[in-house]
Amino acid sequence: METRIAKTETLRGAVPLCHFFLHQRVRPGDLVLDATCGNGLDTLLLAELAGEGGRVWGFDIQPRAIAATRALLEREGCLCRVELIEAGHERLSEFVPAGLTAAVFNLGYLPGGSCSLVTSPESTVSAIGQAAALLKPEGILAISLYTGHEGGAEEALAVERWGASLAPKNFNVWCSRQLNRPGIAPYLILVERIR
Repeated sequence: METRIAKTETLRGAVPLCHFFLHQRVRPGDLVLDATCGNGLDTLLLAELAGEGGRVWGFDIQPRAIAATRALLEREGCLCRVELIEAGHERLSEFVPAGLTAAVFNLGYLPGGSCSLVTSPESTVSAIGQAAALLKPEGILAISLYTGHEGGAEEALAVERWGASLAPKNFNVWCSRQLNRPGIAPYLILVERIR
């Protein structure tokens, strides 16, 4: 099967910036994680980048999100390399082995879904801690944060505090915001495991 990986044309927003970094790091055969499948776009990109020899784990607590992701992956011929798990991302260490090249979190609520069902600071901090522990050296954790919905600012602050607490000898932690966008615009936290 021919892989059709679209290159990022613009870096407007947290998700395109996340995809830019994924293109730099993920290679065929890699182990990768999408901790928040949503509509499946990040899961599909990870499946294409990891290739037929790679493995993707995709989590979402909402059956609707898992169904949408499954349908997209089936349409694109990538379902065989993805294990979809209908569970909260705070349970990811029960299913995912160590040695991840990349882990992606796209926080907030399901696009097109209910704005009342959102990720929470407690489950997110637990999940990103587990994901960071599963990264191999030079592996990355990309977290897209949204502060424009109820609870979003509190979740973002919890993630920032978690990132700031990581030992600099073990991790590089970056916070990237667009300076020419409103303060509630999504932004990216990127964590790289050093050793």
